[in-house]
Amino acid sequence: MPFSDQINSLAQEYLKDSKEIEGVRPPSNELKDKSQELAKRIDSARGRPLFFHYIGSGRGTGPYVELQDGSVKLDLINGIGIHVLGHGHPLVVKSSIKASLSDVVMQGNLQPGLEYLEMSEKLVEVASLGSNIKHAWLCQSGSMANENGLKICRQKTNGARMIISMNKAFAGRTTMMAEVTDNDNYRVGLPRYEEVVRVPFYDKNNPNSSEESLQALKEIIEKHKGNICCFMFEPMQGEGGYRTAPRDFFVPLLETCKKEGIPIFLDEVQTFCRTTEFFCYQTLCLGEYVDVVSAAKSLQNAATLYTPEFNPKPGLISGTFSGSTVALKSGAAILSHLKDEQYMGPTGKVKKINTQFSEMLENLSKTSCKGLISDVEGLGLMIAFTPFDGGKDIMLKTVKKLFENGLMCFGCGSNPFRLRFLLPAILTEKHIAEAGKIIEQTFLDLQKQMG
Repeated sequence: MPFSDQINSLAQEYLKDSKEIEGVRPPSNELKDKSQELAKRIDSARGRPLFFHYIGSGRGTGPYVELQDGSVKLDLINGIGIHVLGHGHPLVVKSSIKASLSDVVMQGNLQPGLEYLEMSEKLVEVASLGSNIKHAWLCQSGSMANENGLKICRQKTNGARMIISMNKAFAGRTTMMAEVTDNDNYRVGLPRYEEVVRVPFYDKNNPNSSEESLQALKEIIEKHKGNICCFMFEPMQGEGGYRTAPRDFFVPLLETCKKEGIPIFLDEVQTFCRTTEFFCYQTLCLGEYVDVVSAAKSLQNAATLYTPEFNPKPGLISGTFSGSTVALKSGAAILSHLKDEQYMGPTGKVKKINTQFSEMLENLSKTSCKGLISDVEGLGLMIAFTPFDGGKDIMLKTVKKLFENGLMCFGCGSNPFRLRFLLPAILTEKHIAEAGKIIEQTFLDLQKQMG
């Protein structure tokens, strides 16, 4: 049997085995105890408990994932945005099988394969639309992509120290990215380097928001003139609460930075592939301003992309690993699929999912869950809302109760704390209706418990 036929045969066997996973179901009594024991072993090995007692069985179909306890969840968080095509997608399964037959598990900058080339070229192709991005450097995590981007900006500005960021920013978990992140809970016990200054993100409830942010930026530039390495920001805030801003908010800020020679660095680790275009700067028509941009999560890998003017000198960014062969092959295939099958654009599949899911939440907020669900917001596959009064305890309780009832989401933001969804791009109206029923029942049950 030819190699390609064997790969197709293996993929079909997997897909056939997972076909029965077609809806939410509770845990199996026979598997429940064993699954709990496995979770406890993970807790012990890493020194802290899992947030969800989630251990995947290795099987899933579309938005559904099966766990070791036999339950099936409607996965609307996707490992914080990794599985943009959901679980068990035939394209990803076939790509993974084919790539696993390579001579190496990991590829790097010294030993790249064709998968490395394909990923790099496809990234540059989609990033260059509306921008001057011409180059991509591969790595394995969003934090590392951001670290590389920051080093590129500092080299370009002759070692300037100060980073302009935004309130409620999140940039990653490395020491430097924890400094850029505006959350003291993620910096407990870490030293402060005092290298980050912040401007307020857009506040839709404040009519003077844009003017106040621009004034704050100008004051920062005046104070630190000649010692600013970049303006680094998320075009849509992720951990900060899934807050969005119109193009008109960003343009004066970016024009000011350009005038002052301050590099513009967009952190698109979470927004990549999710805001109706491949990059949020394309959704907002800001590509002309971008010098450096990071991408990860949906990519199955990570990358720092930049214009020719920001191409770093040899030795500044490197690393042994650039990504696994499976991740590179699958990521490139996903990019091609999203482009060729009309997922992007104002009439694409991502936009339709956003409209349908947002309308479902808005309808609940005005009917059976009035006063329990509010402030629905987001772009594309990134949607969030405020549960109850937005307190942290009730947010966490709601997330756990939704999981128990068969739906996976996660929290974000602070004051108020919010529920967020990173929706897979393969959702149908049927899936969205199912999600709506689980959300509605969960909120009504919690309301009863609270009296």
